[in-house]
Amino acid sequence: MARTELDLKLKGLMDDVLLMGSLVEKAVEKSVDALKRRDLELSRKVVEEDNIIDRMRQEIEEKSIQVIATQEPVARDLRFIVAVLNIIVDLERMADHAEGNAKISLMMGDQPPLKPLIDIPRMAAKANEMLKNSLNALVARDVGAARKVCADDDEIDALYDQVYRELLTFMLKDPTTIDRATHLLWVAHNLERVGDRATNIAERVVFLVTGKMTECGISKY
Repeated sequence: MARTELDLKLKGLMDDVLLMGSLVEKAVEKSVDALKRRDLELSRKVVEEDNIIDRMRQEIEEKSIQVIATQEPVARDLRFIVAVLNIIVDLERMADHAEGNAKISLMMGDQPPLKPLIDIPRMAAKANEMLKNSLNALVARDVGAARKVCADDDEIDALYDQVYRELLTFMLKDPTTIDRATHLLWVAHNLERVGDRATNIAERVVFLVTGKMTECGISKY
C-alpha cells in the first residue's frame, strides 16, 4: 500500500515537472516570436506569465520535500526527487531567460531589430528541442537520449558564435548600431543559456539512472 502511494506521488511530481517544462518552452518561443514581430503586448504577457512558472517551482519543491518527509524514499526514488529539485531550478531560470528577452523587446519599443532575425529564432528552436528531449529522456530514463542532448549543445553554441561575430561586424562598421546590436547579443546569450540548462537537465537524467554525476563540457553557474 505504501509503495502504491509513493508511486502515485512520484508520478505526480513527474507530471508537474512536465507541465512546468511545457510552460517554459512556450515562454521561450513566445519571447522570440514577440521580438521578431515587434509584438509588445505579447512581450508583456511573457513577463507577466513568468510569475506562474515561479509559483510552480515553489509548489513542486514543497511537494518534493513532503514526499521525502512522509514516504522516506531510498535509492532511485530518492535520486529522482533530488533530480526534480534540481531540474525545477533550471526550468525556472530558463523562464527567467525568456522573461529577460521579453523585457529586452520592451526596451526596444517600436524600434525594429538591427536586421531580420534568422539565427536567433533558430537558437530558440534548438534550445526548445533540447529542453523537450531532456524531459523525454527523464520520462524514459534514457541515458543515451540524455547524452545526445549534451552533444546537441555544441550546435546552439555555434549559432551563438555566429550571431556574435555578425553583430560585432555591424558595430565595428557603424557605431550607431551598437545599442541595437547589443540588445540582440543579450537575447542570443539568454538563448545560449537556455541550451546550457537543458544540458543540466540531461545530466540529472544520467545521475538518476546511473547514480553518477557527469559533466557535458559546460560551465556550471
